Amino acid sequence: MPEHARNFFVNAKSSLAVITTVIGIAAIAGFYFWSSDFRGQEKSRSAETAPAADAVESVDLTAEQVSSVKIAAMGMRRFNQDREALGSIDFNQTRLVQVFPPYQGRIISAVPNAGDEVVKDQVLFTIESPDLLQAESTLISAAGVLALQNRNLARQASLVKFGGAAQRDLEQATSDQQTAEGALRAARDALRIFGKSYDEIDAIISARKADSSLIVHSPISGTVTARSAAPGLFVQPGTAPAPFTVADTSTMWMLANISEADSPIYHVGDPVQVKVGAFPDRMFDGVILALGASIDPSTRRFAVRSEIQDPQHLLRAGMFATFKIEVAPPIDALAIAESGVVREGDGTLSAWTTKDRRHFVKQTIKIGLQQAGYDQVLSGLADQELVVTDGAVFLSNKLYGGATD
Repeated sequence: MPEHARNFFVNAKSSLAVITTVIGIAAIAGFYFWSSDFRGQEKSRSAETAPAADAVESVDLTAEQVSSVKIAAMGMRRFNQDREALGSIDFNQTRLVQVFPPYQGRIISAVPNAGDEVVKDQVLFTIESPDLLQAESTLISAAGVLALQNRNLARQASLVKFGGAAQRDLEQATSDQQTAEGALRAARDALRIFGKSYDEIDAIISARKADSSLIVHSPISGTVTARSAAPGLFVQPGTAPAPFTVADTSTMWMLANISEADSPIYHVGDPVQVKVGAFPDRMFDGVILALGASIDPSTRRFAVRSEIQDPQHLLRAGMFATFKIEVAPPIDALAIAESGVVREGDGTLSAWTTKDRRHFVKQTIKIGLQQAGYDQVLSGLADQELVVTDGAVFLSNKLYGGATD
């Protein structure tokens, strides 16, 4: 190809590339300005249609609608600062006794039944004890030996006085008499372990008759909470179940599990009040006896044990109970009836205020303590401000189109 023709084609290609580049840049610039203008128009339309963030939400009611709601002025109310926890009633374990016989034997008779009141030293049951029979026989034998040794000592002393016996015979008689005295003393002490009185021991020695009947008395005054004793049953010391269980129910325990976060609040000796479902209008006074030494890793709670006064024996072991303790002095605070508080969908709380009892404005509030149907108001309302105390939900429904005239 001639040289001038080849130069012509090269220049044409370069010009075409430049033109293509210019057209591309123009297209991109046009699309950018068009999209920017479109976004600006969309933002303008959104700003026109979106409600203001700080717009006041209000509702106007007719006279008939106003009559269906209750309006009152905000005021102060006393709130107790206390904590509550659930627990259960139990026997006072320091005043509960499982009554076993001191020695093994077979029950001959059992007197009181479960639920009966008993006094200290009252007969609970009687057993036939071979150990008691052996101890009484030993007592009778020891008493006889001592009587014999006393006579022998008196005889030896008389013989020595008149020269009829050697001094060593008198000394031997004295030693034997003292040994017999020790054996009798040990036999008497053995029967005391069985619960025999000194008069009863003297009567056994006097009558020289052993009785295998061992009477078991109640060690305390209280209520029979359990009985397994029955005639013919063989019982042994410390072998469960105990023939009788007696508890002093003038005081009871309440066992409660407290949140780990509340552990600094409670102290041994703090006064408490307890309420049970069986007596809803009555409070039982008590005091904290002990706090748990560890936190349950599963529930993150710890045990609190309280002693509750129950002189009328109204509480029963196993009852569910509510445990309440005052953690700070009562306070006077702004309060609103709980029926005047509305929980919104986002979790916030609101109340409705008014100045003319026709136009109502929704206010976001924060509450604190809740007691006896009232909520402590921390923010959002003022003292003496008129608020809806009943019917607040109706106003909220009307605001969002859920209620009709």
